[in-house]
Amino acid sequence: MVLFGEQSLRRATREFLVHYHRERNHQGLDNRLLFPGPAGTDLAAPIERRQRLGGMLNYYYRQAV
Repeated sequence: MVLFGEQSLRRATREFLVHYHRERNHQGLDNRLLFPGPAGTDLAAPIERRQRLGGMLNYYYRQAV
């Protein structure tokens, strides 16, 4: 990762923190999210991917019902 100045570093840090706290499961919590999204997921819905930091961090999810 190449950072160009303080603004670039701040953006990368912000993106990582959002991923860490909202999208990454935590082993200390039995692989649950810290802030789970809406309950009820359509298992027939296609799996979608949200990329952060140019694809270095990925979050896979299904749309809620």
